Amino acid sequence: MTALNPESDVAKLMAKPSRTGTVAWIGLRPERRGPLQSVQEAEAVVGSGLAGDHFHGQGGGKREVTLIQGEHLDAVGDFLHGPSGDPSLARRNIVVRGINLFSLQERRFRIGSAVLEHTGPCHPCSRMEENFGPGGYNAMRGHGGITARVVEGGTLRVGDAVEKLLLGEEVEAAGG
Repeated sequence: MTALNPESDVAKLMAKPSRTGTVAWIGLRPERRGPLQSVQEAEAVVGSGLAGDHFHGQGGGKREVTLIQGEHLDAVGDFLHGPSGDPSLARRNIVVRGINLFSLQERRFRIGSAVLEHTGPCHPCSRMEENFGPGGYNAMRGHGGITARVVEGGTLRVGDAVEKLLLGEEVEAAGG
């Protein structure tokens, strides 16, 4: 992605605080292709992701944690002419509500006592067709959420706030 001129109007808007969201659901995948287990809390570990998730320690720093907006799961349900999408079918670790995850692009954010950093989009895979049924992959396109790495470990809980850190707070969270 091309870096914005930090003095541009768009860069200034992107740096502003965004609305605080809330963790609505947490899921861990204990084994590859296994079902997600809904949990009330998870431990985020620096360099590894979420303890108990099969990706724990395998993300290479880019895909340690996956997040999706609950509002996007609602849209997926609408596209498929059914109820809101089941978060376990989307195969993401954390469902948030009330914050646009793309406002976290190239930023750090706090959930509970952990600090995560946006690393990229989380595109849907062929499992979406298998999980949601015919049209599932295309319904998820553009609604797959984001990937993140753990910068500061801590506990994440359902109901915790999801808040974008401002530039000064990002340096402080990184220990500098």
